Amino acid sequence: MYEEFLRRLLAPLGVYDLTEKSVNGAELYALGRELDGAAARLETVEREALTATAEGEGLFRRENLFARRPVAVTAEERRAAVAALLQIDGDSLTPKAIDTTVRGCGIPAKVRETGTGRLQVRFPSVVGVPAEFEQIQRIILDILPCHLEVEFYFRYLTWAICEELQYTWRDVEAADHTWESFLLALPPED
Repeated sequence: MYEEFLRRLLAPLGVYDLTEKSVNGAELYALGRELDGAAARLETVEREALTATAEGEGLFRRENLFARRPVAVTAEERRAAVAALLQIDGDSLTPKAIDTTVRGCGIPAKVRETGTGRLQVRFPSVVGVPAEFEQIQRIILDILPCHLEVEFYFRYLTWAICEELQYTWRDVEAADHTWESFLLALPPED
């Protein structure tokens, strides 16, 4: 890449023999390779320096800034969790700010007030208890102010929801549900 750039840059001068077998051509080849290596390293540094684009070392180092690592798996989920955790400050005690920062646990979570000093944490994209819940719970309790009572809400299929969704036994048998899979047969929450 840079070798070709250097050749094009020097060609109009007409004073250099830029063929590949010449000393000048060999020197351009060597310089081009070194510049290509430097450009690749700079590209990596630039990517890893920003939370929004970090994939490897930069993301790993940011996660290590916190007492607990988010349970997120993909780079995109990990970046979102780190970004949420980085937002926490002294003004993060409003319900809206708490709802935003609690996403630092690594999976989508929503917080709402259920009374004075009481919060309910829901996981809208999860039915039942989320995988690695103990780690998620520790992170959320680290984020939320300790004077608040926190209730974790897990969604399961109830008879009322079955009636609302108009499930029939034929539907249940056609889906080949076990009792456990039937309890989790809920659509995602909005």
